[in-house]
Amino acid sequence: MPADPNPRPDDREAAPRADLRWHAPERPPTTQAFVLDALRRAITTGSLAPGRPIRQDAIAAELGVSRVPLREALKTLEAEGQVVYRPHRGYAVAELSLDDLLEVYRLRGLLESDAAAVAAGRFTAADLEVIGEAARDVERAAEAADLVEMITANRRFHFALLTPCGMPRLLRIVRTLWDATDAYRAVYYNSETNRERVRAEHDAIVRAATEADADRLVTLLADHRNHAVDSLRHTIGTPI
Repeated sequence: MPADPNPRPDDREAAPRADLRWHAPERPPTTQAFVLDALRRAITTGSLAPGRPIRQDAIAAELGVSRVPLREALKTLEAEGQVVYRPHRGYAVAELSLDDLLEVYRLRGLLESDAAAVAAGRFTAADLEVIGEAARDVERAAEAADLVEMITANRRFHFALLTPCGMPRLLRIVRTLWDATDAYRAVYYNSETNRERVRAEHDAIVRAATEADADRLVTLLADHRNHAVDSLRHTIGTPI
């Protein structure tokens, strides 16, 4: 791959080595996917905290990769709003913003409501089994207070609910919105009260899906999103 003709500067000063939370349990199939997954996990777990500069040389060395896949992963995260680029200073992890969260969740509400309404009439026994198993994975992770696994299982749960809608373009957009907000989920799940709420709400959502009750499913998912936003509203401030 040719060298970047306009490389972006980064802060090359020494930085502490990242810990083992950089490394995913299973390495994704491509180097770029591996780096992107590692950065997502680091942001979610707080290894890369909001506002922290991203030391590209140090991270590339820690992950054992070149700067090329790291730059590509950072561009993806920048497009999602998870990192920001500052001229002459390089990349940094984006600060948590209630305005950003509200916009993402508003878009999710519009798209996911349509997807869930359609999916409710298409659930097969196999779909419901996948939904139920994902819900159990969320519960096990919540009991262990394993926030990374809870986020991963929660994503499986929600997309198991939505995928039967059969609208791949819509689902691609929804995935991008989800990718942009995992750091917010980590904050939300850090509370035991919120973890218990998620488990209870998932139980109700599973029942609505099993009964193919589209209206109930859409309502429960909206309440589920709104409870998260209401909790985070008190944690990350008020909109400008």
